[in-house]
Amino acid sequence: MVDIQAQFDLNLRKSIKKKKQVAIIPIGSIEQHGPHLPISTDSDIVTEVAKRLSEMKGYLLLPTITYGVSFEHAPLFNLSIRESTLRTILIDLCSSLLMNNIKTVFIINGHHGNLKSIKNIDVKLQKISKNKLKVFPLSYWHFMKREFDHAGFVETSLMLAISKNVKMKLAKKGLITDGMKKQEIKILGKLANQSFPKATKNGIWGDPTKATKKDGKTILAEIIKNLGKKCQTCLTERSL
Repeated sequence: MVDIQAQFDLNLRKSIKKKKQVAIIPIGSIEQHGPHLPISTDSDIVTEVAKRLSEMKGYLLLPTITYGVSFEHAPLFNLSIRESTLRTILIDLCSSLLMNNIKTVFIINGHHGNLKSIKNIDVKLQKISKNKLKVFPLSYWHFMKREFDHAGFVETSLMLAISKNVKMKLAKKGLITDGMKKQEIKILGKLANQSFPKATKNGIWGDPTKATKKDGKTILAEIIKNLGKKCQTCLTERSL
């Protein structure tokens, strides 16, 4: 892994000149995650995912963009930026990377509310760069078998695996969709996108009470393995 924050100008420029570099930009959020997880949860998890992916592949790791689009969590706590703001930041960063001769970028997303900001950003940047820049926006939860949640079993297990800042004694069940029809869950999902507290009053989607560090390590390993394969496929433009 090459943590770009810790690099020195001369060494970094030599490295880029010597080898075609691939960069990773992790994006998360600052928002409520129930009473048992810190508001930095999305940023913490995606930072760890990006770090491990960078270590495995030798990519350049950029600092995490810790603010995301989380207005739907109001009046529960969130620090949010607009969809257009996040998109502009990402476009500027990718364009700046190209100016430094880094032509391949993976945007690793850790928050559902950021999806609109990264939608078709690869096409837009390809047009802006006149096909000189390749950008691949990927959301890490698409690379695991389990259904994603919010402060539920998955996120809580992942946080137990990477952080000591989890208060399991405060963990409570939230919205449980087991046994619901797909249409019911879809309707609740749309409601949550508009107002998360209207879908689940305590801000939790799922059941975190049975989450474990062991499960978190297993899920994280699965994500890294599958995400690594996807990145390789993107680079070679063929399925492995």
